[in-house]
Amino acid sequence: MKGAGRPAVFLDRDGTVIADADYLADPERLELIPGADDAIRRLREAGLAVVLVTNQSGIARGLYSEADYHAVAARLESVLRAADAAPEGTYFCPHHPDFDGPCDCRKPGTGLYLRAAREHDLDPAASWYVGDKLTDVLPARALGGRGILVRTGYGASHEDALPAGFQVVDDVGAAADLILGEP
Repeated sequence: MKGAGRPAVFLDRDGTVIADADYLADPERLELIPGADDAIRRLREAGLAVVLVTNQSGIARGLYSEADYHAVAARLESVLRAADAAPEGTYFCPHHPDFDGPCDCRKPGTGLYLRAAREHDLDPAASWYVGDKLTDVLPARALGGRGILVRTGYGASHEDALPAGFQVVDDVGAAADLILGEP
C-alpha cells in the first residue's frame, strides 16, 4: 500500500554516485562516477526526490572522523550543486555492529530511509533503491519499493546473489533511464 508522500530515488553514495575509495576521508580524492551528476539532475527534473543514503562504518572503525565524513559530503554537495544535481537530502550511518553494536540506521536496515521519508514527505513504497551492494537494494523489499543494483563499485560481484525481483543495470545513468522509462 502506497502512502501519501512523494516518490523518491534513494541512492547509495560510494560505488554508485562516487568511485569507491575504501574509507574515503579526503575530499580531494572524491571522484564522481561518470554520468552520476547527469542522472541525478534528470531524476530531479522529472519531479523525483533524490536522497543519498550511505553506510560509513569507517567512523566506527576509527579510520576517519565524523568531521572527515562531513568534509567529503560537503565536497560532494558542492560538486553536485555546480552541476544542478544536488540531492534533496543526505543520510549516513556511522555505526558498525562489531564496534558499537546494532543500530536501526545501518543498511539494509530501514531507519535512514524512514527518517528521510518523514523529513521530506516521501513514500518509501513508491520509491526506488539504487546501489552497488545487496545492502543498498534490500531495503526496497522491506519497504515495498523497487531495487536496482548497479554494476559499478562492488555491484558486479553482488549480481549472482541478488534475489529475484530486483533489476541490474550498468551504472546510475542506466538506473535513471530505467526509472524514467527511457531506452
